[in-house]
Amino acid sequence: MSQTSSSPVVRALAAVLGVVIAVAGLVLAVGGVRLLTLGGSAYFVLMGVAMLASGVLLVRRRPAGVTLYLLALLATAVWAVFDAGWHFWPLVSRLAMPLGFGLLALLVLPTLKAAQGGGGGRGAYAGAALLALVFVAGFVHAFRVEPVVAPTSEPAVMPVAAGKAQKNWESWGNTTAGTRFAALDQINKQNVGQLQVAWTAHTGDVPDSNGFGAEDQDTPLQIGDTLYICTAHNRVVALDADSGATRWSYDSKATAPNWQRCRGLGYYADADNGSATRDAECAQRILMTTVDARLIALDAKSGKPCTDFGDAGTVDLKAGMGEVKPGFYTLTAAPLVAGDLIVVGGRVADNIEVNEPSGVVRAFDVHSGKLVWAWDLSKEKPDTPLDPNINYTRATPNVWTSMAYDAKLGLIYLPTGNTTPDQWGGERTPQDDKYNSAVVALDVKTGTERWLFQTVRHDLWDYDLPAQPALIDLPDGTPALAQVTKAGQIFLLNRQTGEPITKVEDIPAPQGNASGERYAKTQPVSTGLPQIGTERLTESDMWGATPFDQLACRIQFKQMRYDGLFTPPGEDMALQWPGSLGGMNWGSVAYDPTNHYLFVNDMRLGLWTRLIPRAQMQSGAGGVEMGAASQTGTPYGSLRNRFLSPLGIPCQKPPYGTMSAVDLTTGKLAWQVPVGTVEDTGPLGIKMHMGIPIGMPTLGPSLATQSGLLFFAGTQDYYLRAFDSGSGREVWKARLPVGSQGGPMTYVSPKTGRQYIVVTAGGARQSPDRGDYVVAYALPKPN
Repeated sequence: MSQTSSSPVVRALAAVLGVVIAVAGLVLAVGGVRLLTLGGSAYFVLMGVAMLASGVLLVRRRPAGVTLYLLALLATAVWAVFDAGWHFWPLVSRLAMPLGFGLLALLVLPTLKAAQGGGGGRGAYAGAALLALVFVAGFVHAFRVEPVVAPTSEPAVMPVAAGKAQKNWESWGNTTAGTRFAALDQINKQNVGQLQVAWTAHTGDVPDSNGFGAEDQDTPLQIGDTLYICTAHNRVVALDADSGATRWSYDSKATAPNWQRCRGLGYYADADNGSATRDAECAQRILMTTVDARLIALDAKSGKPCTDFGDAGTVDLKAGMGEVKPGFYTLTAAPLVAGDLIVVGGRVADNIEVNEPSGVVRAFDVHSGKLVWAWDLSKEKPDTPLDPNINYTRATPNVWTSMAYDAKLGLIYLPTGNTTPDQWGGERTPQDDKYNSAVVALDVKTGTERWLFQTVRHDLWDYDLPAQPALIDLPDGTPALAQVTKAGQIFLLNRQTGEPITKVEDIPAPQGNASGERYAKTQPVSTGLPQIGTERLTESDMWGATPFDQLACRIQFKQMRYDGLFTPPGEDMALQWPGSLGGMNWGSVAYDPTNHYLFVNDMRLGLWTRLIPRAQMQSGAGGVEMGAASQTGTPYGSLRNRFLSPLGIPCQKPPYGTMSAVDLTTGKLAWQVPVGTVEDTGPLGIKMHMGIPIGMPTLGPSLATQSGLLFFAGTQDYYLRAFDSGSGREVWKARLPVGSQGGPMTYVSPKTGRQYIVVTAGGARQSPDRGDYVVAYALPKPN
C-alpha cells in the first residue's frame, strides 16, 4: 500500500464526498416522495435513495459506494434521454451535477480500494478522464447557438431600386404601417462586421432602476439631419444626425408615481407650399404624450411649444375623464399622426379597483389641438363635440400600445386591452366583453367603427393586445394586418374587412371554478401561422440549473391546476402559460416585403395566479405586473407571480426568448433562434459573465433592412446584434454601455451620405445598471 493512496487527507476527502452525496440524496428522496404523491416521476425517489446509500458507504470508506453511485448514474443517463430526448439544455439540467459527483467518486475509488488492500486505480482514472472530457465538451457546446428551427433555404437579397431609398424615419414603427423596415442597403451582410461607434450622446435623463419606475424604451425619429429622442421622464432632445450634438432639449416636467416611460414621438409637417410655409414657426411639429396625461406640440426646429396648439402648446388629456388618481391614467406609447389628426389612447392602471378611468381613444386636430372625435365604447356614435357635462364612460377596455394607420383605406387600427381588473370579469358589461383584446378599425375622419376582430373572449389572463399592428401587402396584393399577442398567436387579417386570411380555429376553452365568474366556452387560436412558445407544458418540460431546483419546479407544476392555454384563474393556484408578459409584447414585429418574412421576438415566462377572497385581501394594492392586486370592488383580489425555480430561473426548459422569421408565402417558420446570453444576468440575479446563448426573455422592437439584416437590442445582456435575416445567424454584435429596451432605427444622413444604426440604451429590464446613452454606429469613413 503506497503512502499516497492511504493518505489520511485523501480518505477524509472521500468521507466528505460521501457526506455531500448522502445529503444530496436525502434531499432528492424527501422531495421525490412529495413529487410521487402528486403523481409525478418516481426517478427522484429512486435516485435519492441510491445516493443516500452510496454516500453512507463512501463515509464508511467502502468501494461499493462508488460502484453503487456509478450504477445509479448510468440509470440516470438512460432516464434523462427517455425523459428529455436528445436535447442539450434539458440533458444538462439532468446530468451535469450527477456527472460531477461521478467524476469525484472515480477519483477517490483508488484510495478506497488501497485502504482495503486492493488496486484498480488505472481504470478509475481513465473513467474520470472520460467524464472530464464529457464536461469539457458540454461546456464548449454551451457557447454554441443551437437554432430551434434551422433554415432550409435563404431568400435572395434585393438591392434598393433607384429613387426608392428611405429618406426619413418619421413614425414610431418607421411609417404608420409599423413594419420597422428600412429600404437601405449601404450597411449589408458583407460589411456589417466593420460597423463601429460613430458617436455617443447623453440625454441627461438616467431612468432609475426601481422595478416599475422609469425605463428607457424609446425609438428615435429622424427628420432630415436631426434626430428626436424622448426619455422616460418625457424630456425631448434633438440631436445632430452626424455628430450627436444636442440642438435643443425640452423638459415637460412630467411626473407619475410609477410606469414612467416614453416609447416614441409623433411628427407632422405642413404641406410644402414654398419656403415661407416651410420656415414658419411650428410648420414641423414634434408631438409627445406624457405620463401625467398631456399632449404636447413642439416646434421641430427650436423645441419651443407651439402656441397655437391647445393651451400654449398643451392639451390636457384628463379633460372629460372624471376623477383621475395619480398614476391611474398614463400615456407611454407614441401618438399616432394620421393625416391632420393626432390619435391617442392611454394606459389605465391594472387591477387596483373597478371604475377606473375610461379607455377612450381620441383624435385631436394637429394644428389647434381641438377634439375632433372620441371613440367611447358606451356610445353608438362618436361623441363630438364632447358635452362638457358628460364624462367618458369609466373602466372601458383601453388602448395602451401603439396604433397603425392606412391612409389609402382611411382606417386607424386599435389594439385593445381589457377592462380592469384583469383576473376578474364578473362585473364586465357586454360592451366590455365585445371589445376586449381585439383589433378595431375606425374611420379616420369620424372615428366610426368599420370592423372588429377579437383575439380573446372574456379575457381573464391580461392577454390584451400589446403590440402595434403591422400593415403589410401580401404577394397577391391583399391588404393585410399582422397582429401578435401575449398568448403567442399571430393573426393575419384582411385590413379592409377584418376577415382572417390564414386559418383561425375555435378551440374548447377550460372552465374555471370561481364563484360568480363566467367563462368563454371557446377561444380563437391562429392555426394557419406558427404559434410562438405555446407548446403545452408537461412535467418533463421542467428545468433547473441543478436536479434540486428542477425537482422543486416539478413539485410546483404538479401542485397547480393547468389545462393548457387559457387555464382560468381560480381560488386554487393556476398555471398560466404563456404568462401575461407574453408571448409577444409591445415591441411588435418587423416585416421585410422583399422576401415576405415577418420577424417576431418573444419571451417565454409562465406565471401562477390565485384569486383571494375579498375578506382576505387589502385594498389599494396593484397596478404592477406581479404580486398582490386588490381588485377593489370585486369579490376577489388576486395574487400572481412568475413561475420560477428557487434560484430565480424560469421553471420550463430553455430557450426563454427567441427571434423567429415567419415566411408568409408558406405560413411556416423559416427559422427560429434563441436570443440573448447570461453574461449580464444569472441565478439569483448574479451576473455569470459568460456569453452562453441559452436564449433569454426579450423586450423591445427589431429593425429589418433591405440589405438582409435584422437588428435587435432588447435582450438581458448588453448588446446590439445584427442577424442575417434570411438564416437567423448572428453576423455582428456590439457591446453597449448598459442594456437596452430601445428600438434600433436607421437612416442615411442627407449631409454626409453615411448610413447610421442608432439605439438608445437606458438599461435592460430587471437590470440595476442604468444610463442615458444614445449610440450611433456606422461604417468607417472613407480615407
